[in-house]
Amino acid sequence: MAFLHCFSRSIDRITELSGTLVSWLSLVLIINTVIVVAMRYFFGGGSIALQETMTYIHASLFMLAMAFTLKRGGHVRVDVFYRQFSPKTQALVDAAGTLVFLLPVSVLIFAMSLDYVVSSWEIREVSTESTGLQLVYLLKSLLLVLPLALIFQGLAEFIKNLLFFLGRGDSHSEDKVELL
Repeated sequence: MAFLHCFSRSIDRITELSGTLVSWLSLVLIINTVIVVAMRYFFGGGSIALQETMTYIHASLFMLAMAFTLKRGGHVRVDVFYRQFSPKTQALVDAAGTLVFLLPVSVLIFAMSLDYVVSSWEIREVSTESTGLQLVYLLKSLLLVLPLALIFQGLAEFIKNLLFFLGRGDSHSEDKVELL
């Protein structure tokens, strides 16, 4: 049990650090957008590479922050009955949801994306625009990073919920976003 607790806390720390770092991409995205708009409307020019950078940053922001959002309890949930349950029942529902939905879907995303990403790496896929970014294969790699991060954070959430349900954990809703 101590190993499981340590394992889940380690994953939580990694997810928290990566989520905090990734959150700075929001600022980078805003700055990049302002530059693109200023170039277009005030200077009459533009840059395909800067426009593609917005797509890369946006995709990175969302795909790399999903595990962080899961850890913080920020994903949408149908809360018709859930909030009326006892904390132990909530932990059991969360653990079951992780096993039945989150982990299988994450594995499916990984499996379905693997050949697509490998093919992109094999040809070192680049932008279709001549002045665009030459790193499309790196962007597509996020399709593998996303499910891996969700799998690890899902395991951490499952462990926390299971330990709480068994009376061996602190809380199953440590950093959960407050519901409206």
